[in-house]
Amino acid sequence: MQHQKRIRDYGVQIGRLKTGQHNAISDVKGVTVGHVTLSKGSMQTGVTAILPHPGNLFREKLIASCHVINGFGKTMGTIQMQELGVIETPIVLTNTLSIGTAADAVIQYTMERNPEIGRSTGTVNPVIGECNDMLLNDIRAQYVTKEHVFQAIHNASTEFEEGSVGAGTGMLCYSLKGGIGTSSRTFQLDHGTYTIGALVLSNFGILSDLMINGRMIGRELKEALLQSWEEKDKGSIMIIIATDLPVSERQLNRIIKRSVAALSRTGSIITHGSGEIVIGFSTATRIPHTKPDDCLSIPVIHEEDMDTAFRAVVEAVEEAVLNSLVTATHVMGRDDNNRPAFKDLLDQFHIEL
Repeated sequence: MQHQKRIRDYGVQIGRLKTGQHNAISDVKGVTVGHVTLSKGSMQTGVTAILPHPGNLFREKLIASCHVINGFGKTMGTIQMQELGVIETPIVLTNTLSIGTAADAVIQYTMERNPEIGRSTGTVNPVIGECNDMLLNDIRAQYVTKEHVFQAIHNASTEFEEGSVGAGTGMLCYSLKGGIGTSSRTFQLDHGTYTIGALVLSNFGILSDLMINGRMIGRELKEALLQSWEEKDKGSIMIIIATDLPVSERQLNRIIKRSVAALSRTGSIITHGSGEIVIGFSTATRIPHTKPDDCLSIPVIHEEDMDTAFRAVVEAVEEAVLNSLVTATHVMGRDDNNRPAFKDLLDQFHIEL
């Protein structure tokens, strides 16, 4: 989006299902994404906010679920989400040592819109995801402030940048520059047309493992580079899944678990020090915070429809990872550390995908 060259512009088509209008998580109606990018010298970090719907999310919650592929992460808010099966705040992504600041900001943002919190009703469960950008960013400086989180939420739109922006500013992917990527899939069931969208914050993998549609492109690049980078995966990935498919929390959990297949298709082996966390939500049903007089009515698909959703989420996450890689730009950061951009290497070595 935003006129960036994405993986499909290189002639690479992932999977068989159709994409949404923007090929982005925001193809799920009501979902928006905003960034604040902090990029200057040793400051290479930022914030990305995902808003599941444009209304008051605390008062009109959505069915949600989370899944831990590998738990080397510091995500906040997923325990209550797993227990209650709903989400009630925007999802904010940032660097590992800024999750406290992000949580404070989301709490303040929600309390300002809901004066009953902590008075006539309970508290609020902020949902924060993180990856470690310490190679390029001076993470100890804790550059992210609450105001940056507010700005990211305020900036949320259906069209947004990918790559070295927002929370992805200082992130790596397969030893190259990584960051934010997104994609979507639409599909037809007997009862309607639905969309599954994915957004990733990619910060994982080693170059020699990178695959695109089964091609070991990472090995080709590593041989061309003759690079002596440490071949050890120390990173993570946050995966956010949105859908308008009417599902229960259990069904949603089954869907988002399939993200691991997408990571494998790009070459990841899910290493010890990598935190792969998936958070998903469905916009199909809003759950009121205040108890109604009648029972809730929650439509759900039949289990026989699940395979199409499984395929959609795998394709969307796989393409989102590749978009995060191919849209990223070269960044020089802390102590002159840097990683090249994938697209620059393709040009440098005259490699076609």
